[in-house]
Amino acid sequence: MATLPIRKYAVNFGKLFLVGLVLFFSYLMGEIIVPYLSGRTDIDFLQTKQSIVHLKHYMWAFYLHIFSSLYVLLAGVTQFSRYFIVKYPKIHRWVGIGYVFVILFISAPGAWVMSYYANGNVVSRINFGLLTTLWWLFTFWAFTSIKKRKVVAHADWMIRSYALTLSAVTLRIYQYLLGYFHTYNPLGVVDTYVALSFISWIPNLLVAEWLIRQQGISKKILVGRVQK
Repeated sequence: MATLPIRKYAVNFGKLFLVGLVLFFSYLMGEIIVPYLSGRTDIDFLQTKQSIVHLKHYMWAFYLHIFSSLYVLLAGVTQFSRYFIVKYPKIHRWVGIGYVFVILFISAPGAWVMSYYANGNVVSRINFGLLTTLWWLFTFWAFTSIKKRKVVAHADWMIRSYALTLSAVTLRIYQYLLGYFHTYNPLGVVDTYVALSFISWIPNLLVAEWLIRQQGISKKILVGRVQK
């Protein structure tokens, strides 16, 4: 019996740790994004895009995508707290609507344009295009599920959507690791981008599927709500 409180505290600590981790990386993402407010096109990631920074549609897509990404990262954190869902259902609803709207009409469209010009080769471009398409679809299906009052299905699709939202974080983690251990990286520049286009999101989605199918995470989040 004594192990139950210990397990409960461990689970709660794990949840707080994950939330803290997302908030920390959101802060780092903010630090990455802030320099772009200057309007300069010769800094950071844009240094690799000097051949296309003159294209207005690309630059619009780029700015819309990066500036909206911080909102969807932070909004997603609030969507999976059982306490928040039960205690503040209206806030949960409106933050969720904002999350869906931003992805469907701002972030994902911008990412589609960016994927067409992705670094690497045609494989990385197709891969980032597939990532964006699944991101858009999962978010759309999360929205249509809740409109039909299919609460568990809604939670499942939101978990998948947020797993792909977090690809922005995992991409930069892998970029940092590859940069730090560059002397041990046997891949060339192009092959590195291709590898990043795979590992930035596929492991995230596999973890999401494991949580949904093996751990029943959606039903655990929704305890206390009417499920249909």
